[in-house]
Amino acid sequence: MSKSVYIKSYGCQMNVYDSGRMRDVLAPLGYRPVEGPDAADLVILNTCHIREKAAEKLYSDLGRLNAMKTARAATGSQMTIAVGGCVGQAEGNEITARAPFVDLVFGPQTYHRLPEMLARHERGGGGVLDTEFPPEDKFDHLPQSAERSAITAFLTVQEGCDKFCTFCVVPYTRGAEASRPVTSIEREARALVNAGAREILLLGQNVNGYHTERDGRSFSFADLIAHLSQIDGLARIRYTTSHPRDMRDDLVAAHASNDKLMPYLHLPVQSGSDKILDAMNRRHTARDYISLIERVRAARPDIAIAGDFIVGFPGETEEDFEQTLALVHEVRYAAAFSFKYSRRLGTPAALLPRQVPEPVKDERLARLQNLLTEQQRAFNKSLIGQKVQVLFDKPGRHADQIGGRSPYLQAVHVENTHAIAKIGEIHTVEIIGAETMSLSGAFRLEAVAAE
Repeated sequence: MSKSVYIKSYGCQMNVYDSGRMRDVLAPLGYRPVEGPDAADLVILNTCHIREKAAEKLYSDLGRLNAMKTARAATGSQMTIAVGGCVGQAEGNEITARAPFVDLVFGPQTYHRLPEMLARHERGGGGVLDTEFPPEDKFDHLPQSAERSAITAFLTVQEGCDKFCTFCVVPYTRGAEASRPVTSIEREARALVNAGAREILLLGQNVNGYHTERDGRSFSFADLIAHLSQIDGLARIRYTTSHPRDMRDDLVAAHASNDKLMPYLHLPVQSGSDKILDAMNRRHTARDYISLIERVRAARPDIAIAGDFIVGFPGETEEDFEQTLALVHEVRYAAAFSFKYSRRLGTPAALLPRQVPEPVKDERLARLQNLLTEQQRAFNKSLIGQKVQVLFDKPGRHADQIGGRSPYLQAVHVENTHAIAKIGEIHTVEIIGAETMSLSGAFRLEAVAAE
């Protein structure tokens, strides 16, 4: 009998990937995806613990779902509510205590056991809590997706982190670093391409730390990229998120030699102050990071650099923050994510003295974001007049318009009056305009003829 499931993903791209795999796990049980919770038989909140006030957002959503569940029960029907992901892993017992109407709570390593959890709930009629780190590899128990792939598909190749940055909960919610076997990744990549993907984004909490053994030798992340590049029909490869300490020479070289690896590198630095970097346990200096960027640019001069920043980390002075601004000026970012530091219970930084006042964080974040926005706009404008390859992945916002992504990950909108491009195709486009968040382009007849 057909049932319906609604899954809400919070936070990172790995959660989006995990939500898709949850749908795959539930499909054999007869669950079909729906667009909202109102009529869903099963609602899953796939949570993220990285962003500020994650738990508060969760309980706000749970309050609304409880009202729906109560109204549904009054009509004789049922709604099952589940909380998954990193908040479920970190705060499972608190969730069951504060929200006893939640039926299932599970972490990111156990969602392959959803059929078992649902069966236990239906048999026992009570809540189920599963936040273990099971010895089996969940990927061995996940079915192949029956859905058609998006033009850009996510593929998790590595999970967990061993770096233990003092602000981060990932080692406690996702566990130690673990890399999937090459054969498992290749099988999933080929299935995605066969289902329509032209671009694959390789995911991991510390994706460039990927390493395993293959044919009796060490197999690195650069080796994995080279291996996947041999798949016919796969046009582009990207990856996120990386740690500077794991940016090996062979991966730097891959950006120069592999045509399928896009010229875009997301490499978080968090701060430009060595004092703050040390307090964060980043285990690199600002100069280490800048030197690494110089090496990457020497290998691939046109590469776009993106970063992550945390402002207002405990003990950060105005001088420390000015050093962050100086690093941004030197690196010149094409894109960046920046946030105020917020305490995460259970992390060492939450107990540090000299917590920075919120107004100071707000003021520093505004200054940093103004600079980063200025740099992003300048990078986009530098492409005006250039011809770039665009992978088209969706209709545009207006009639006769089509949208896609440049090699540098910018959104590109092009008038497609003569139906030159179709979804899933790559075409040469001349950039004729640039905004902070997107580019506009035009087809040139000579370029179209050459293709």
